[in-house]
Amino acid sequence: MKFSISQGSRQGPRPYNQDRLAYSYSRHGILMVLADGMGGHQHGEVAADIAVKGMVEAFEREASPMIAQPAQFLREQIARVHAVIENVRLRKRLMESPRTTIVVALIQHNTLFCGHVGDSRLYLYRNGLIEHQTQDHSVVQSLLRDGKIRAEEVAHHPHRNKIYNCVGGEQPPQIELAPPMPLREGDVILLCSDGVWNSVPEVSIAQDMLAANISQGVTRLLDDAEAASQTEGDNMSAIALQWGERQSAPLTVSTLDLPVNGTTTMMNQVAVTPHPYALDLTDDEIERAIAEIQEALGKSRQYIKKQES
Repeated sequence: MKFSISQGSRQGPRPYNQDRLAYSYSRHGILMVLADGMGGHQHGEVAADIAVKGMVEAFEREASPMIAQPAQFLREQIARVHAVIENVRLRKRLMESPRTTIVVALIQHNTLFCGHVGDSRLYLYRNGLIEHQTQDHSVVQSLLRDGKIRAEEVAHHPHRNKIYNCVGGEQPPQIELAPPMPLREGDVILLCSDGVWNSVPEVSIAQDMLAANISQGVTRLLDDAEAASQTEGDNMSAIALQWGERQSAPLTVSTLDLPVNGTTTMMNQVAVTPHPYALDLTDDEIERAIAEIQEALGKSRQYIKKQES
């Protein structure tokens, strides 16, 4: 596989950055994940952190050398993230569960698989046009889909920031999977939080993704979002990948020389502003919570197999 990839995040006018994002790749697969912690609930940044680390850990564990069933992997691992967040809530005796959106892209065999919950988006661009876009799990998107509001009303609707589906909380997430999408040379995949797509017009996002190289495109996109959100807006985060190899892309990655079972992971280092009510949760605690859910699910599978035999 050959591709170019870049990611970045800006805090914007919010007092804290609750977005988290990362990518990981092996010889035969690529995972991109972005989570936007929900600010209307406590510790959204913790939920987003668990979501990203949980998905990356699962990819590193199971991409050996490939994910056997990509769509099932996305569904199971997003559901597992939800269980880990609940585990952390119980460990820390929190009154409510932290919550987050999530959007995940997985590429294998020149094919894109996508799963999402909430209103963080994936765009697939081909020749500068939108080939595919995830649909937000939001109140306004539901109203628009049902014909109760017009498209021009969305931007100023009083419920434009309300979503009805998330990871974490009392209800398990409704995980939406896109159909597999074969990729072509030059295709661009963009994952972004609502702080980006809410502030930058779609035509401008597409133009930024046509930059000479993808790193410039992500920087330009975040600059545009930040310029439009100086006094009112959200955290702004994006990961973009250009499939194949362009002569003008100096940072093209080739996975041909990677060991069969090796992975390379890049966690975006979000600048964290001190939070007066931050949850004291270490990486080791997150890893233990993930491991406990992994062990519990493993025992459950063994029990089911015994019952069936």
